[in-house]
Amino acid sequence: MSPETPTLKNFIAGQWTAPADGKYFDNANPADTRDIVGRFPHSSAADVDAAVASAKRGFEIWRRTPAPARGDVMRRAGEILIARKEELADMMTREMGKPLAETRGDVQEGIDTAFYAATEGRRMFGHTVPSELRNKWAMSFRRPIGVAGIITPFNFPLAIPTWKMFPALVCGNSCVFKPAEDVPMTGHLFVEILLEAGLPPEVINLVHGKGEAGAAIVAHPDVALVSFTGSTDTGSKVGEICGRTHKRLSLEMGGKNAMIVLDDADLELALEGILWGAFGTTGQRCTATSRLIVQEGVHDEFVSTLEKRAQKLVLGDGRSKGTDVGPVINTRALEKIERYIGIGTGEGATLRMGGARAKGTGLENGYFFQPTIFTGVKALSRLEQEEIFGPVLSVVKVKDADEAFRVNNDVRYGLSSSVYTRDVNISFRALNELDNGITYINAPTIGAEAHLPFGGVKQTGNGHREGGWEVYEFYSETKVGYVDFSGKLQRAQIDNY
Repeated sequence: MSPETPTLKNFIAGQWTAPADGKYFDNANPADTRDIVGRFPHSSAADVDAAVASAKRGFEIWRRTPAPARGDVMRRAGEILIARKEELADMMTREMGKPLAETRGDVQEGIDTAFYAATEGRRMFGHTVPSELRNKWAMSFRRPIGVAGIITPFNFPLAIPTWKMFPALVCGNSCVFKPAEDVPMTGHLFVEILLEAGLPPEVINLVHGKGEAGAAIVAHPDVALVSFTGSTDTGSKVGEICGRTHKRLSLEMGGKNAMIVLDDADLELALEGILWGAFGTTGQRCTATSRLIVQEGVHDEFVSTLEKRAQKLVLGDGRSKGTDVGPVINTRALEKIERYIGIGTGEGATLRMGGARAKGTGLENGYFFQPTIFTGVKALSRLEQEEIFGPVLSVVKVKDADEAFRVNNDVRYGLSSSVYTRDVNISFRALNELDNGITYINAPTIGAEAHLPFGGVKQTGNGHREGGWEVYEFYSETKVGYVDFSGKLQRAQIDNY
């Protein structure tokens, strides 16, 4: 660690604060682990207690701020994101590895979400409806809930925190934010931006750390709602705690997303889609295309061309020109991918390309894994069923669209799917029949737009959505008001007929 390596702090009670027990952890660049981005607080339950107490005070101030004024803060945050786009993209690539073209997109998603949130501050709709009684007014409106615990993953260090916090804040909640331990600097910069935009200091509290800090946020009795993105196994534990303590909870978890390529597809378009869907972000997206379901008439040709194209992908530091695929996030990710290579070969799948840690000049000190393709993968095998979260693509051959749809649906996840076909009837069948929260026609399984809901079914989540209009319903409560100006007792829910 060089003398220039910064030591960062939590942001609690309006101040940058050292962790209560004085412990820190190092954050390393996954493309070159000799490069230490910074030292960050290894926070404990004591830090979370202080953050939640501060957020409770902040909530009492923020809830009384008009929603359009809250939206104005999000708009200013979006403007700052525009001004700092290159700086933020560079830091995200340094922290988590994906190429600059992708981290610039990560920032743009935050910008789009900021401006969308700003407009929703003027659209916090309720309903006004007729009463069943005379001279009586009936309405519903939205109110904030309280302290929101925000726990985010490493793969979208800025976009996902903005998906969660901008709506939470526009709705009038305060936040205790724990970014993933692999990307703490981006979380730090994001909080700086919110403060610069005019957010009252105690409305946002930043607690760095690992699993202990996240668990303390989830279990804290004064945290009223939790939004978590991460693995399905961890999400299940979060769900158990929130269920026992009656917290509102949004879970965004795993995926095993499939691209279906039918015989009539535009194969060049499908090739571009699978290369981006499977190997973009080094396969570290919940929406990554980890399964390729190909109809038998084009299977051999398509897979052969895919292999040739995938072999040309350039691995390296995401900040270097020409890099297509960056590193995976850490040693644990590498080891997990290696385990699944063994599982796949043990199940009889054919390792068509890749399957090992990448070696070469500039890759020696990073967490690089070769883009990997398995063919002959059987439906219901572990390789076909389980989330790997790395640059590993499993190819399944099918006879027709009916079999392709069955294979797509027969997994425990249900986030994203895509179908490449020129048949409009098959396209609309896919929208209806594929058991996913998102289905793309003639596009890969990745890519979200800020003004549309994002999320999945089955063990991908618990029914809530990020993004779009639905997320504002998660972060607010409906209250009903009645005004009786008749001047006499009128008995509702009595047989007045």
